[in-house]
Amino acid sequence: MKKLINDPRAVVDESVEGFGLAHADLVTVSADPKYVTRKDAPVAGKVGLVSGGGSGHEPLHAGFVGRGMLDAAVPGAVFTSPTPDQIIPATLAVNSGAGVVHIVKNYTGDVLNFETAAEMAQAEGVEVRTVLVNDDVAVEDSLYTAGRRGVGGTVLVEKIAGAAAERGDDLDAVAAIGDRVNQNVRTMGVALSACTVPHAGSPSFDLEDNEIEIGIGIHGEPGRHKIAMENADGITNRLLEPILSDLGTASGEKVLLFVNGMGGTPLSELYIVYRRAAQILAERGIAVERSLVGNYITSLEMQGCSVSVLRLDDEMTALWDAPVHTPALRWGV
Repeated sequence: MKKLINDPRAVVDESVEGFGLAHADLVTVSADPKYVTRKDAPVAGKVGLVSGGGSGHEPLHAGFVGRGMLDAAVPGAVFTSPTPDQIIPATLAVNSGAGVVHIVKNYTGDVLNFETAAEMAQAEGVEVRTVLVNDDVAVEDSLYTAGRRGVGGTVLVEKIAGAAAERGDDLDAVAAIGDRVNQNVRTMGVALSACTVPHAGSPSFDLEDNEIEIGIGIHGEPGRHKIAMENADGITNRLLEPILSDLGTASGEKVLLFVNGMGGTPLSELYIVYRRAAQILAERGIAVERSLVGNYITSLEMQGCSVSVLRLDDEMTALWDAPVHTPALRWGV
């Protein structure tokens, strides 16, 4: 295992410390308990947005803290949910009296810990709503979740719900738009190689040199099946077909196409995948109105990618276009 780390047990602490130093103009880092807030939190009269999960998915979630997106992010250990004693103070820190929305990926630990934190925050007088993200079409159940996993669609939920909160929507309205995004986005991923969790020191699953894993999750958990390596167009076809079938897209609809790197794939290869996905959508009469390509929700150094398709309406498109200023995503400012 070759990694730019010191003590494997200190990876998250040192990474979050470095993140805070690098982006001190945008965020404030609490070391104990560990969480990240936007520099100007709490914003008066604004609904707060809090998300979090295991580390190893950077820039998710801390990279999306800032104007137009999250108010706080709570990092757990690598591929491990944050605890309620982190989530509660993060929730309280961004509450301005308008309430807080928790955006939670559908993994058992995340769901249980955010649920506990929400109950305790409400006991302290903070109104909390939860948006559960479960956009992965690959697996209905896994070791980590009951039902579909929350994967690439999380970025889109955070951006669009964040814009709704920034424009002044109330608590229920922000939660509703987050739910609407989740209901209209589907994702599927592929791994060309496994990742190595620092404290484990060995790959999270086995792949032969000529094998790939279709339908992987973001914690290195295996997917639907292993197949022989194919070219980029063949792999993209395999990812996009179940997405469009499950989403039920029809000719004339408008979508956002998101090709996400898993951490170890060159941007040039992601654009090759995007090229083929855009061709398929065009062949079906589906208009790609917005796009996003890059490493936004990763799995350490895994080689591979995920493809997400979000069915857009006018409001979601406007909220996507709204200004955002975070360490990892920014435009319009």
